[in-house]
Amino acid sequence: MSDKTILIVDDEAPIRDMLRLALEMADYQCLEADNAQDAHSLIVDHKPDLILLDWMMPGTNGIELARRLKKDDLTADIPIIMLTAKGEEDNKVQGLEVGADDYITKPFSPRELTARLKAVLRRAGSSSQGEPCQVGNLLLDPVSHRVSIAGTSIAMGPTEYRLLEFFMAHQERVYSRGQLLDHVWGGNVYVEERTVDVHIRRLRKALQPEGCDQYVQTVRGAGYRFSTQPAAAPVV
Repeated sequence: MSDKTILIVDDEAPIRDMLRLALEMADYQCLEADNAQDAHSLIVDHKPDLILLDWMMPGTNGIELARRLKKDDLTADIPIIMLTAKGEEDNKVQGLEVGADDYITKPFSPRELTARLKAVLRRAGSSSQGEPCQVGNLLLDPVSHRVSIAGTSIAMGPTEYRLLEFFMAHQERVYSRGQLLDHVWGGNVYVEERTVDVHIRRLRKALQPEGCDQYVQTVRGAGYRFSTQPAAAPVV
């Protein structure tokens, strides 16, 4: 079984069944949603490797969902293949303009689908992923799942690790507690917002060597950010 997960978003169950069968025969793991809202929750929780997205759906359509995903830097890198019965050139252009990586017009063969999907995944995989991230003496290596400061390994819990990984990938931007819950804990997990504060304190404690805890800054009334610039006020 492939380690790649594909999210199928289509409001027609027979279409989803056909796509799932074709993908499972090609050894992909599949998730399914029949509307944009459920799809977005699955994307936040499971971070699929690629999204097969139907153009026409009731409520929020595929184009609107694709536009939303591509505007959010947390989901912008997930490849999207648009699926639609519309073959007109202007519709294809519209799909690509909102950030879709490819466009397949129904009906299509399973062989064509898997070939196009593999091509998009290859392009996505060619970008740098799993690269170590370093800020000053602080180094996070996602391959070994280790954090070190000035060459010395630092022990921290899995939630603190995920928080740090998220922060280091999205520096100089303020995130509310709710946003951190969505992107670190998962959109469908019920956790009190104050739980974020507890893990932030634990993360700062782990980062105290060499003063790296100062990178994790409180922005009063807004949330938290990871920054190498001095905080405007003392971190609390």
